[in-house]
Amino acid sequence: MKLILAIINFDDANAVTRALAKKGFSSTKLATTGGFLMAGNVTILVGVDEEKVQAVIDIIKEHSHSRKQMIPTTTEMSYGYYPSMPVEVTVGGATIFVVDIERFERA
Repeated sequence: MKLILAIINFDDANAVTRALAKKGFSSTKLATTGGFLMAGNVTILVGVDEEKVQAVIDIIKEHSHSRKQMIPTTTEMSYGYYPSMPVEVTVGGATIFVVDIERFERA
């Protein structure tokens, strides 16, 4: 048994969970915050047998997309002036962890 933890962009969460459910995988969705932008993310937990891990990863990859986003930054100039200088960054996609489950019980 494996536990898949996928940290994905909030914008992709519903598409991922719907696609997982459509293929028969149950999942738990947790609202999380993190990354260097401290943006809203979702962590999805899926417990599966080892032979189904790749199928779950493929679904997550298919429905979690990277995108470009402009974020404001500030640079101090003389006299305490901080103009906003937008920078383009890539956000989204998925960070996926696969963890061995030593024991599983339903209570």
